[in-house]
Amino acid sequence: MSEVPAPPNEIQETQTVPENDWFSDVLGACAERLVALGTFASFCADTFRWLCWKIPRWELLSQSFYNIGVLSLPVVMLTGMFIGMVLAVQCYTQFKAISMESALGGVISLSLVRELGPVLAATMLAGRVGSALAAEIGTMRVTEQIDALTAMGANPLHYLVVPRFLACLFLIPALTVIADFTGVFGGAFYCTKILDINDHYYWTNAKEFVGLFDIIAGMGKSVFFGSVIALISCHQGFHCKDGAEGVGKAATQAFVYSFVAILFLDLMLGIILERISSILGITVTVMKGGM
Repeated sequence: MSEVPAPPNEIQETQTVPENDWFSDVLGACAERLVALGTFASFCADTFRWLCWKIPRWELLSQSFYNIGVLSLPVVMLTGMFIGMVLAVQCYTQFKAISMESALGGVISLSLVRELGPVLAATMLAGRVGSALAAEIGTMRVTEQIDALTAMGANPLHYLVVPRFLACLFLIPALTVIADFTGVFGGAFYCTKILDINDHYYWTNAKEFVGLFDIIAGMGKSVFFGSVIALISCHQGFHCKDGAEGVGKAATQAFVYSFVAILFLDLMLGIILERISSILGITVTVMKGGM
């Protein structure tokens, strides 16, 4: 006779699932961020060391200058022109309500030179230049071209990063000036030709509102923005993962991190510049009072 199988247990045993240790996850994420920050700091230090040690050849510099500066001119000029026109459209109604339409020249010019010109130009260039740098260097990493440079005795940082860093350092401020210039004239064209504001009062207020300190402040911001775009983008390209997905992720992260860094630097530099401006204003007042 065959044995009768035992009936199944009516009460099933519940399997215990270990609870997720959220503290360990947070600690691990913080450790990863600290390691990434340390890697980026080491990358920046090596880049500045090679920059001070030896300037790259003109052939490498001219190619980077052309790709970053000349090819970015149309995008930057269109961006600046439309920013000036948008400011004119948005501010006209409020200024007309208090009969101060002629003051639009000062408001538009000051906003462009001091804040919107450097930030929006850097944001546009972070999308165009930063993503391209990360994708280009990331492709060289995936295809082992960087390893080939190392095997040939050339330092990849000096050969790839330093020319691109110098191009961003010098040309992004120049592109910012062009964006400011086209933005000011774009706003002036819309205000004087379409809104029919007196051009004499418009340019007079623009001249009175914008001073030398405002121009220097905008240029100083763009220098920091260009430096951080180059360093973050090249770092993402150097440390991208294998495959097309890794290159695309490096390009995306280069833009996102550059954009966040631009906003953070804009806040910090804005606070510092305002304090410097207030100190200079107090000094001028004291000097006038003494005279």
